[in-house]
Amino acid sequence: MNTIMYIKDELKNFINENGNTFNQKLLTEATNVSIKITDILNKGNIDLLKNAKKLIFYTVDQQESDLISFAKVEGIAWAKHSLTLELKLEWVQAIRRTLWHFISMIDEEKDIIHNREDYYGMEKLFNEKIDQFLNNFFLSYSHYKDEMLNKQRKMVEHLSVPIIPIKQSISVLPLIGTIDSYRIKVIEEKVLNDIADSKIQTLVIDLSGTAKMEMDVIDYFEKVLAGISMMGCNAILTGLRPELVKKMVHAGIHFEKNAETRGTLQETLKNIL
Repeated sequence: MNTIMYIKDELKNFINENGNTFNQKLLTEATNVSIKITDILNKGNIDLLKNAKKLIFYTVDQQESDLISFAKVEGIAWAKHSLTLELKLEWVQAIRRTLWHFISMIDEEKDIIHNREDYYGMEKLFNEKIDQFLNNFFLSYSHYKDEMLNKQRKMVEHLSVPIIPIKQSISVLPLIGTIDSYRIKVIEEKVLNDIADSKIQTLVIDLSGTAKMEMDVIDYFEKVLAGISMMGCNAILTGLRPELVKKMVHAGIHFEKNAETRGTLQETLKNIL
């Protein structure tokens, strides 16, 4: 353990006193990152050289909680600015090689490591901390990306539920494409909120552009229509396609209780207006 303490102190002192030497060695170990280091600083305000020093100090000091927090912040920063995992992996491995280069150099000069047990014990401690940093970085990066994808999907789905006002208290909802179990829930949320906010009394739902609805979605759609009715809004279904009607009839599903069914959207709007 004393060996690790000596190496740790000598290493930190060397890096603090020979910053340029440390930086140059690090940049030669990561050729792809080195040519982009200024772009990364300008794009994401991420100082790779400063952060490399921080990672090494957290590693040799065995500051686990600080290292994990640092990894999570780094993961979010890299994900937010769309920096690639390939570059990050190259950079961390360059930091690892640089760390061991200077440990070897210091030991060669001052003869601190006297046996294999000391060396392997130190190697295990330091490499485990760097691996821990990488694991937490990747988890944070992935979690942030997943959150962004979910937010984007939700935004796109809301845009794909265009409730169009055509007259005071009358609106049209043309549904296009496949409606899956996720999208039907978005439709439910958007429809019920718009009925409440816009005081919609008649909502024409056109299904002529709907390519496919599975049975569980049809069953959920029936509940959406019930919700529309409970909010005092009259739902009118238009453009029901033959394959969809056949599927509903065979399953014993009927919409008559909570919605009117009519032919085309054009005819329905003509009659309403």
